[in-house]
Amino acid sequence: MDSSHARVLAPAPPLDVVTARVAALRRRIEDAGRDPTGVRVVAVTKGFSSETVEVARHAGLYDIGENYADELLTKIGASRGPETAHHAPVDATDATPVTRWHYLGAIQRRRVRMLAPVVSCWQTVSRASEGETIARHAPGATVLVEVETTGAPGRNGCRASEVPALVASLQGNGLDVRGLMTVGPPGPPEESRPAFRLTAQLARDLGLPEMSMGMSDDLDVALSEGSTMVRVGRALFGERPLRPA
Repeated sequence: MDSSHARVLAPAPPLDVVTARVAALRRRIEDAGRDPTGVRVVAVTKGFSSETVEVARHAGLYDIGENYADELLTKIGASRGPETAHHAPVDATDATPVTRWHYLGAIQRRRVRMLAPVVSCWQTVSRASEGETIARHAPGATVLVEVETTGAPGRNGCRASEVPALVASLQGNGLDVRGLMTVGPPGPPEESRPAFRLTAQLARDLGLPEMSMGMSDDLDVALSEGSTMVRVGRALFGERPLRPA
């Protein structure tokens, strides 16, 4: 069961605080030798109130990431104003005043039907059966394949050796496989480099343009390895509240 209904959501940070953090994030991207206009920032609002989405958009961030289906749907329901035309193309530009919702949680097939009308990019596809369900409810949807590169038990994602076959299966179901996604291992940021390097090489070998790699702590390493998309929560919005036991 999606446990987001039991979560205590943190209030949205002030707009001026988030705006300053966006500027700092763009400086980090530049310091990594990259052009900020060529790196998509997915603002991860997991654990924060619906107002956080509005703050992110006013700060110029239109790609919003969520891990929990119920939380995503609640935030969409609370959205207001002309910026709430959902299911926007993931390659729309930030000059387009619409929100692009990225689903970042493990895919529960029973939830796909509810999410299909609003999710712009499914970042965590790791099984052919998940792709079949997405294709049934959202034909032609944009997806990323999540690669599990750490070997740690219980982590979502498919093994690197399984990626080519999974990409072919998803494409065979008519899905727009835009790229690969991975989560680095816990620990010092530099320890994520092998995972990012492997994922980037896989994406290049398969001719996939997008690499969703890097979060608040390790995005600098990810960018140096070719990431085109970073998923950032804490560096924009602060610490999340602890999940209830």
